[in-house]
Amino acid sequence: MRLQIRLVLALSFVLAFAPLPASAETPRLPVVASFSILADFARQIGGDKVEVKALVGPNGDVHVYEPSPADAQSLSTAKLIVVNGLHLEGWMARLIAASGARAPVVVATRGITPRQGEKGVDPHAWQSIANARLYVANILAGLIAVDPTDADYFRARAKNYDAALDATEKDVRATIAAIPPQARKIITTHDAFGYFAAAYGFEFIAPQGFSTESEPSARQVAALIAQIRRERAPAVFLENISDPRLMERIAQESGAKIGGELFSDSLSQPNGPAATYIAMMKHNIIELKKALAPSN
Repeated sequence: MRLQIRLVLALSFVLAFAPLPASAETPRLPVVASFSILADFARQIGGDKVEVKALVGPNGDVHVYEPSPADAQSLSTAKLIVVNGLHLEGWMARLIAASGARAPVVVATRGITPRQGEKGVDPHAWQSIANARLYVANILAGLIAVDPTDADYFRARAKNYDAALDATEKDVRATIAAIPPQARKIITTHDAFGYFAAAYGFEFIAPQGFSTESEPSARQVAALIAQIRRERAPAVFLENISDPRLMERIAQESGAKIGGELFSDSLSQPNGPAATYIAMMKHNIIELKKALAPSN
């Protein structure tokens, strides 16, 4: 019995002072993206090597976002910051400066030819899948620059994701083929779909400009209603980031029907229909087809 007790005590002593095994999990690279769509791109490329935070989360409006102290803290510890550029995040430069962040900043729209409108540069370049592939290339370059050890991993994921984007582009164009060209007139809350319209042959009409910061005047709304009646636009669509009351009023007074909800500047919650960029693009085109294509 005494021998057994001595052995137990000896074993307890050894275990108590033995070095703990090293953690097999390598800390993930902290990446901060300005809003949810960019965060999805970063996650698709970075996989389990990154920990991505979106400052403006699902269903958030990046145009009118007001940063918090927690956002500054996130930026101060980030190793990579991803922004859209094209004057989308007017608050971002001040926030980065205030946070003291030293991480490199990837401008995801680098190399994209911006669309010009009556009110300046249109920042919603991600609404073209061809542009989204340039977003991916820019984010990939940023990740490799801050984490060259995992470069092959990032490249492989980006290649697979690029193939998925290519397949999505083909699906979108096949779906559009079922919509008569004369029916491809769409009314939305703000002018977020210009790149989509140019890429896929639609005409989008919006009472607000590129930003949701300002409300349209009564004269602008009246002019839009008259235009809808004149051009016989078949449907108005709500956006996930906007108050639906304006579009409901326009639909009621113009005689156009309410189409589905479109996702423009933000993804849905994870359990929603547009939890990723690819899901968003597929959801939007299906909603457009349901409202605009002739029923079988």
